[in-house]
Amino acid sequence: MTGPGALTREQLADFVAHEARLLDEQRWEEWNALFADDGWYWLPASPAARDPLDEACHLYDDALLRAVRLQRLRSPQAHSQQPPGRCHHLLQPPTLLERDDAAGRFELRTPFLYTELRAGRTTSLPGTARHTLVLVDGALRIRLKRVDLLHADEPLPAVEFYL
Repeated sequence: MTGPGALTREQLADFVAHEARLLDEQRWEEWNALFADDGWYWLPASPAARDPLDEACHLYDDALLRAVRLQRLRSPQAHSQQPPGRCHHLLQPPTLLERDDAAGRFELRTPFLYTELRAGRTTSLPGTARHTLVLVDGALRIRLKRVDLLHADEPLPAVEFYL
C-alpha cells in the first residue's frame, strides 16, 4: 500500500477477511503480526461495555497476553486441544464506520458467526467485530479488535481460540 489515500473499502474488507482466515487456519504468528505494537484484543462481558479497564471482560489482551495465550494453544500440554480443535468464521461484509485518511485510521464493523469444533462438540457464537485499523509504515495493523458476542453477558462455554 502506498499511502492512506490509496486504501479502498475493498482493501479494508479484504484485511478483515484475511484476519479471519488466519484464525481459521490457525496461522497464529501471522495473525498476531497483524496487530500494531500497541494493539489490543477485547472481548467485553457486556454488550454495553465502554471501558475495558473499569468493566469485566472475557479477554483484554495486549501483545504479551496474546503471545502467552498462543503459546499455550500450541503446547502439547494443552489438554483442551487434544485432539486439536478447529474454528470457522462466517463473515458478513464489513461496514466502514469511520475513515480518517490523514491519520491513517479506519474503523470497521463486521457481523459474524463463529463456530468452533472441539472434542466432537460444536459451539456457535454470533457477534460483531469492530476493527480499529491504522497504517504503520504503509501497512494496515490492528490497533483494537473488539468482539461483541450476542450473548456476552450470559454464561459462555470455554472458548479456546480468538474470535
